[in-house]
Amino acid sequence: MYSALPPLPPLKDEAPGVAVVLIQCCEWLRCCGAGEPRPRTVWLGHPEKRDQRYPRNVINNQKYNFFTFLPGVLFNQFKYFFNLYFLLLACSQFVPEMRLGALYTYWVPLGFVLAVTIIREAVEEIRCYLRDKEVNSQVYSRLTARGTVKVKSCSIQVGDLIIVEKNQRVPADMIFLRTSEKNGSCFLRTDQLDGETDWKLRLPVACTQRLPTAADLLQIRSYVYAEEPNIDIHNFVGTFTREDSDPPISESLSIENTLWAGTVIASGTVVGVVLYTGRELRSVMNTSNPRSKIGLFDLEVNCLTKILFGALVVVSLVMVALQHFAGRWYLQIIRFLLLFSNIIPISLRVNLDMGKIVYSWVIRRDSKIPGTVVRSSTIPEQLGRISYLLTDKTGTLTQNEMVFKRLHLGTVAYGLDSMDEVQSHIFSIYTQQPQDPPAQKGPALTTKVRRTMSSRVHEAVKAIALCHNVTPVYESNGVTDQAEAEKQYEDSCRVYQASSPDEVALVQWTESVGLTLVGRDQSSMQLRTPGDQILNFTILQIFPFTYESKRMGIIVRDESTGEITFYMKGADVVMAGIVQYNDWLEEECGNMAREGLRVLVVAKKSLAEEQYQDFEARYVQAKLSVHDRSLKVATVIESLEMEMELLCLTGVEDQLQADVRPTLETLRNAGIKVWMLTGDKLETATCTAKNAHLVTRNQDIHIFRLVTNRGEAHLELNAFRRKHDCALVISGDSLEVCLKYYEYEFMELACQCPAVVCCRCAPTQKAQIVRLLQERTGKLTCAVGRAARRSRLRRAGFVLPVVVFSPRYSTIYTMFPVFSLVLDKDVKSEVAMLYPELYKDLLKGRPLSYKTFLIWVLISIYQGSTIMYGALLLFESEFVHIVAISFTSLILTELLMVALTIQTWHWLMTVAELLSLACYIASLVFLHEFIDVYFIATLSFLWKVSVITLVSCLPLYVLKYLRRRFSPPSYSKLTS
Repeated sequence: MYSALPPLPPLKDEAPGVAVVLIQCCEWLRCCGAGEPRPRTVWLGHPEKRDQRYPRNVINNQKYNFFTFLPGVLFNQFKYFFNLYFLLLACSQFVPEMRLGALYTYWVPLGFVLAVTIIREAVEEIRCYLRDKEVNSQVYSRLTARGTVKVKSCSIQVGDLIIVEKNQRVPADMIFLRTSEKNGSCFLRTDQLDGETDWKLRLPVACTQRLPTAADLLQIRSYVYAEEPNIDIHNFVGTFTREDSDPPISESLSIENTLWAGTVIASGTVVGVVLYTGRELRSVMNTSNPRSKIGLFDLEVNCLTKILFGALVVVSLVMVALQHFAGRWYLQIIRFLLLFSNIIPISLRVNLDMGKIVYSWVIRRDSKIPGTVVRSSTIPEQLGRISYLLTDKTGTLTQNEMVFKRLHLGTVAYGLDSMDEVQSHIFSIYTQQPQDPPAQKGPALTTKVRRTMSSRVHEAVKAIALCHNVTPVYESNGVTDQAEAEKQYEDSCRVYQASSPDEVALVQWTESVGLTLVGRDQSSMQLRTPGDQILNFTILQIFPFTYESKRMGIIVRDESTGEITFYMKGADVVMAGIVQYNDWLEEECGNMAREGLRVLVVAKKSLAEEQYQDFEARYVQAKLSVHDRSLKVATVIESLEMEMELLCLTGVEDQLQADVRPTLETLRNAGIKVWMLTGDKLETATCTAKNAHLVTRNQDIHIFRLVTNRGEAHLELNAFRRKHDCALVISGDSLEVCLKYYEYEFMELACQCPAVVCCRCAPTQKAQIVRLLQERTGKLTCAVGRAARRSRLRRAGFVLPVVVFSPRYSTIYTMFPVFSLVLDKDVKSEVAMLYPELYKDLLKGRPLSYKTFLIWVLISIYQGSTIMYGALLLFESEFVHIVAISFTSLILTELLMVALTIQTWHWLMTVAELLSLACYIASLVFLHEFIDVYFIATLSFLWKVSVITLVSCLPLYVLKYLRRRFSPPSYSKLTS
């Protein structure tokens, strides 16, 4: 039956052989792909009938491949001066005129450092490879002419019909064709795609959902026309066409018909046709290429290395100048550089890399943050330098569990304490109306008033019960059982599924007052009244909520009366221009928002049959448009959104997380500024910020008024500039204007605020704020997390002693004590959490500031001079004795200085000190050519080494004591 299909048109300006080479080359080199992305026509179940070549459905999050691993790792290491210096130093020893010792003394330490780095990178790459392999090897069912066959995710092609079970990951970007759910829809969990915990409702193509079985998908002649691949995960434009029907069927496809890769099916079993694979997946296109990360601490060490190298150059020039630049002076400069090169110790590189591995391991095993996964072991110390924490409101500061709090009808409002009145009104409408019809003569005035109020309440509750995307699901013993339970609409078996907890809260509330949603599918809805009567409604159209429209609507037909009604609910900013004139909407919305409630405006409009038929024809035509579809559809819908009857306001409250207040208090005391970015209205966001103690009770709040142009923004920024120590609350619209004209000035002022709240903020604006904050301040930012203090302090602790004691043999003799500093604690964990102010020292960068570094350099000069001149002063008869005295004094001095640096002793530190000393003593057997072993055993050697070591270390111990006595560090009082 497919032989009659017209041949696909040839691709213009494309040589097939060249295209294959380009695609294979780009996949190997991780390039963007061959040619510009184009729209595509995909035939259902026939991947061979494709109009272009598509990438393999392979997920690859690795930084390197087999061929680029070693060159890539080496390049990422040697592109920084710190590592390049040691490479050049080792390479210089191949030149005879520059050689100062055996090659192994340079290449063995460098090789060890590189081996540690390569092994660490290899382990991370292997872990990443295994994760990718697990994803790429997941098995799915594919519909074929021969039946259902198993296929791996990596073998899925564009055009395949794939079956995805409940709780299974969607393997590729697909169009939703069929579902096993009776209601004709399914829900997705999209947290791995967009970070949102809300479920998303998806609808299958109506034409394919009506087919008797899934196998019939292969018996029809149909295709999908889809837009070119892009990064927009919230929108999609396409059409579905079935050619073998009379007349041909065409349906528009939008985001609600898609199943993006990386999402998880939350209900039922679905069948979809694959549209995009591999690097053309939405999730892949929204992911930046993996890169080698380097922490701020490493960059600071790299900078200090350049300073030390500069000092080496100066010293070498001075030494050559003292010889009046005689002979081959340029070669002498290089030899002096090599001679003094030990000032920059390669053991520092070893300890840094080993420390990162230890900190990553400790973070993974921290019982207070269970389940933590360290994706990169190269930047654990970054946790100690966070200056800004940016957080969403819903699901982060709050629990994302909504509770219905208020129903406002304009003249009367019902709270939690008066919901029984609402229930009474609903009960009277459905139980007393037949006995007391409106046409009854002589009703009392109070009865008329009550009947009017009951009707208003009923219309509001009915609108709330119908205007949503909630689906009731009936479960028995935890297993979905749509057979018996749904027949009786058993309340005990019913749970509500929805893409928003707001809608679930609203439907649960209507159930509590007597109007219960008991059934729903793609085309109908059933409500149960207090008198157990079932009301049937046909769903004619649904207009889903979007961030742009800030509203959702539904058109239903009451099967008992035939009435067609258009219901809509949305944010007050958009609904104010849609509903009929009133004098209470704006004021009451503000009042409810100031109570911390999320407000929705509910309205309705009755439609005549002819009016709806005219709308439907225009709406279907607009949805089939390929170009400017969104604009055309919005224009048609807006033709209905005029002079709607305002029914009510609803207010729901999102409960705060249990520990959000003490957490924000801790962050504030630690010097970390918190910015809240939310889509809620200004009053709601402000109230939540106060309740969560993001803004303290005694702190002023500057509410940035709405600005629409450059002049207004300039005036408001000047007004804000005059405020001091004031939290800022600004809307997304005003923020956009400020960033357009006064980006630098606004960011400068905002960064001075103790807290910032951005409300009515779109997802794209949130990303823009994070990027600007990083660029303008140069500070580290974090989305959500628990700050760690100790990592950076420990690393600074073991970097500085290694910088001071530079000879290369410290890689062996003193590596263990220096490395044991990773176990050091300035304060206990409990004290650090109790006094978060200690974190401020890390934000100032004092543990490795230029001042601290200069002090340690001066210490090294003093101790180096003491050891060298002390050995010369106590010189006896042979030069080898000077070597023994200075060498031993240096080892003892470094071990003592490590002990001086330690704040809290650990038993492993003691073992490390003794082990290093034992290594040195044991190695004397092999150093008999350089050290007189018999001289070491004499009393003369012992007292000379003791005197030199004492003079070298005692003054520093005295200074440390005096400093702790008269100028103690901030944490010393907490440890005493």
